[in-house]
Amino acid sequence: MGKKMMLYLALMISNQLLAQKDSSAEHVLDEIIVTANKQEQKQSTTGKVITIIDKNQLAKSGGKNLPQVLNEIVGVTINGANNNIGTNQTVYMRGAASGRTLILLDGIAVNDPSTINSEFDLNFISLSDVERIEVCKGAQSTIYGSDAIGGVINIITLQKDVHKTFNVKAGITAGSFNTYKNNVQIFGKVKRLNYSIRNSYIRSSGFSTAFDSSFSNTFDKDGYKGNSTRANAMFAVNNKLTVKVFGMQTKYTSSIDDGMFKDDKQQFIKNRLLQLGAGFQYKHHKITITGNYQFAETKRNYKRDSTDQFVFNYFLRNKYFAQTQFFELYANIYITPTVSLLQGIEYRQINMRNNYLSVSEYGPYTNQFNDTTTFHTSIYSSLLLNSKKRFATDLGVRYNYQGKLGKYFTFSINPSYKINEQTRVFASVASGFKAPSLYQLFDGYSGNSNLQPEKSTTAELGASNKTTKVSNRLVVFYRSLKDGIDYDYVNSKYFNFFQQKVLGMEIENSVKINDRFELNTNLCLLSIKDSTQSRVSFIDTTFNYGLKRPNLTANASVNYRQNKFFSSISFKYAGSRFDVGGYGIADIKLPGYLLVNAYAEYMFNIKTKLFVDVQNLTNQRFFDLRGFNSLPLAANAGINISL
Repeated sequence: MGKKMMLYLALMISNQLLAQKDSSAEHVLDEIIVTANKQEQKQSTTGKVITIIDKNQLAKSGGKNLPQVLNEIVGVTINGANNNIGTNQTVYMRGAASGRTLILLDGIAVNDPSTINSEFDLNFISLSDVERIEVCKGAQSTIYGSDAIGGVINIITLQKDVHKTFNVKAGITAGSFNTYKNNVQIFGKVKRLNYSIRNSYIRSSGFSTAFDSSFSNTFDKDGYKGNSTRANAMFAVNNKLTVKVFGMQTKYTSSIDDGMFKDDKQQFIKNRLLQLGAGFQYKHHKITITGNYQFAETKRNYKRDSTDQFVFNYFLRNKYFAQTQFFELYANIYITPTVSLLQGIEYRQINMRNNYLSVSEYGPYTNQFNDTTTFHTSIYSSLLLNSKKRFATDLGVRYNYQGKLGKYFTFSINPSYKINEQTRVFASVASGFKAPSLYQLFDGYSGNSNLQPEKSTTAELGASNKTTKVSNRLVVFYRSLKDGIDYDYVNSKYFNFFQQKVLGMEIENSVKINDRFELNTNLCLLSIKDSTQSRVSFIDTTFNYGLKRPNLTANASVNYRQNKFFSSISFKYAGSRFDVGGYGIADIKLPGYLLVNAYAEYMFNIKTKLFVDVQNLTNQRFFDLRGFNSLPLAANAGINISL
């Protein structure tokens, strides 16, 4: 690891030297973001750590899926991104545990109340439906509420700058494991109406989800089939008022195995997500008022009907049903040219139920989680000050109330200072929280209705430098979490016991070497201490690592452009990490790995593009999850057409 670190530091120093040579540059791309404070603002006017994946970058990810793209962001680990398609995707941001990163879809929080940690299933989102991604790291609970301890990921599907009445975009991709994808989008602008309709389809024979440790060659392939349709319409009533409606239905079926190292030829999952919503925005020169409502319904069905009597539950049917309703109303009040106030209210209602039936040699067994509903209400304020010269800050506070949990507060302080046109230093102190899930509160066997929310405090300090040729950012952060929700194996109940301390550093560099070559690198170092119940002796224990989270991750890519041709070779290094060994068994250390990926495209004209994407170019065997296969050498080729 020492040689890798020395190489990375050498790259960083060379980038800094290039930045000094280019320091006289006056015009630097300053992108507009919305996730930092729920208003459009230039990225240079906030001290929050925002990573943007824009439309051009997404267009060069034709052979990947959404989790694989997110997995390349510094400080983000998506456990399952490199496994068989349809695998559960667990998001870890800055070492925070699962369910502690909030997913936003077009700025609105999404989750699944029927899961233990209320996580949203990223398999529901097709990458071809995404226009832009904004990742805001650090505690964001003051603006976005529960689950935003590690940060938020805002997946944006809405298009901007549409002028023609009728447009069509389509793409077809085919590749390894009999994988086939197609997508089509129809969009346009008719007078005051903007509209968009998208559909994407994917099928794949896949490979065995479970790893065959005996190398018997009897494990079957686990296939996947999914379809997603999304529609948006936005109508400008007048120059001040805009209304919108949107809807999405996504469903997929995936074959799965029986767990680590265990094949199952007759088990599959069938999941469906339905989302419907509406909103409005009223703009005045002194105030912008935004309102959104979203209804979501999730169905998850697990089924096994096996002739293999060696499987314990040879018949299994496990049905989950969840509904969420989300409403928000907020105003951006522009008090002076340099001072604005964000004031908002939010209401979330969540509901779930579950029915379980299995048959084994001992006969049938049934269990159910009765229909259960709870709600969260909150009010928040954030004062933004931007001198337009050097100093900017925002101060925020949020009041939260839930019937079972009572009331609790979060805060944020985020100053930044612009040293010159290229360089800014920033700092923040913010608190976050995660409310316990319905399952953790009310499950008849393991639930604990006395659970309290997890609470965290995060501090960070950083600096960024950006010129026309070079971009650098360095961030050091520390997070302390208490009252974490964990499972007590002695008493078979969830309880507030888990404690976590994380110290980390993120380094990002991008340099345009000349008109043809560009180099991008990033690195994240984590030092994690989890104080929890031992998974072997079940007594109080402090682990100097976080499960499934490497202490070192690094990404690098070299891009080449010439006329109509573009190519890229990229590298991903993930250090060693621990995974669960099993009940009463010590955690197992998984070795680190280096992946090499390649991409190339050729633009025949402005409307037609052909691309080839190759992942794991060296066909390295590696494991992100113990007992489960990871992606071998895989190649995909496709064509995109615009009309």
